[in-house]
Amino acid sequence: MTRTEMYRRLRAHSGPWDMIVVGGGATGVGVAIDAASRGYDVLLLEQHDFGKGTSSRSTKLVHGGVRYLEQGNVSLVMEALKERGLLLRNAPHLVRNLGFVVPNYDWWEAPFYGIGLKLYNLLAGKYGFGASRILSREETLERLPTIKSEGLRGGVIYFDGQFDDSRLLINLVATAFEQGATLLNYAAVSDLTKDAEGFVDGVRFRDLETGEDFEVHSQVVINATGPFADALRRKADPTVQPMIAPSQGIHLVFDRSFLAGEDAIMVPHTSDGRVMFAIPWHDHTVVGTTDTPIAEPGLEPAAMEQEIDFILQTSALYLAKTPTRADILSVFAGIRPLVRSGEAGNTAALSRDHTIRIENSGMITICGGKWTTYRHMAEDCVNQAATLARLPEKPCLTEHLNIHGFHPASEKFGRLWMYGSDAPLVEQIDDSQTLDSELPYTSAEVIWAVREEMARSVEDVLARRTRALFLNSRAALRAAPRVAHIMAAELKQDAGWETDQLENFRRTASNYIV
Repeated sequence: MTRTEMYRRLRAHSGPWDMIVVGGGATGVGVAIDAASRGYDVLLLEQHDFGKGTSSRSTKLVHGGVRYLEQGNVSLVMEALKERGLLLRNAPHLVRNLGFVVPNYDWWEAPFYGIGLKLYNLLAGKYGFGASRILSREETLERLPTIKSEGLRGGVIYFDGQFDDSRLLINLVATAFEQGATLLNYAAVSDLTKDAEGFVDGVRFRDLETGEDFEVHSQVVINATGPFADALRRKADPTVQPMIAPSQGIHLVFDRSFLAGEDAIMVPHTSDGRVMFAIPWHDHTVVGTTDTPIAEPGLEPAAMEQEIDFILQTSALYLAKTPTRADILSVFAGIRPLVRSGEAGNTAALSRDHTIRIENSGMITICGGKWTTYRHMAEDCVNQAATLARLPEKPCLTEHLNIHGFHPASEKFGRLWMYGSDAPLVEQIDDSQTLDSELPYTSAEVIWAVREEMARSVEDVLARRTRALFLNSRAALRAAPRVAHIMAAELKQDAGWETDQLENFRRTASNYIV
């Protein structure tokens, strides 16, 4: 899977594509897998790298959404719980079962949350991850040895899914490729083309590496650009009203000592009305998230000071070891592409249901939703796109389609467990030098990312093919020169390219450092 092969497919293709998908996040790549596996002809274009936006910046959970149950959105919870089960089955190398403990400090909390989580399990049906139960004070402290013990009465435990979001996305790209799709990163759509009747029938895009411009046509164009959906909609029709209400969420990353057990903490109600999680992830602790409405989405969002302070203050209420700014190894921000609902000012209250809109221009826009439900969103979108484009009707196959890297026992590969069936191939690369003493990655993984996973920049490797930037931003900066040197050799680039890459990465990494 290389850009060279992708461009070979592009140039070899004659006539219009069945579908062109704009956007290389979970939704767009999910659509590409679904359409290609049905036998449709698919081209996907991503302006930056796959998962650069929202899809690499999640809370790392594959879950039904306990808080949506409280809102009364039972249908979304049931859909998400089913999809959670399918993801565990189709990508067991990347999705794990994780215990979540709700600590109780008031007498009413155990029975109240216990009943709600019983219902959560009931809705999961055959896709359940494990039965919830009430914990004694002693059991809670055993599972959460670093929880604040003063006033602790006990807890409730339930089970949900955890994953590595950008690693799953790269495996989804590989799956789409194996199904016959053509997917290009660093291919920025500059404009939409229209037929004689004024309906969108293709796109113009530029290969950002070579500067070469292309014009390609299709039976239908799908806008899966997430927070940036309105920008592409305006290219088709400058008079459209915005449909996205962007909201920013941030996470702080600490070392493992802040959450020493194997379970996560779930706080059902914070002062801003959100759920807060503290999660063990890649031998670190991730705490979040916030919900802050923003005016315009950016490709590299930065955490606001008040968001950082909020998470520090809230986590201090539950963790025995009070986290400080000096303890933060990394901070990352992501934008939720929520769909507007009247004049709702509180984005935490907006539905996470997905929306598919057939524009007056003939383009299809899909937005909203959540990582867990990407497959179902894609199925809905491809069904509508095929109908709109008058393509032959073909059944969806993704419910039982294994994701690239599928391996039922990938933990046997140790540190390389997240590569699944690719792990032995990574191990065969004869370069096991550690990138930094505080990072769990080696030079072999850099080489693999370039040769097999379409990584084109230092940021691609350190932020998304590995998770170095998300785990420890300063360690990632220390590793960057070695990564740039390895990549330059693989990509046949010169010293000037290395210098530019390091400057670009330092600029990006500054958003992750507190």
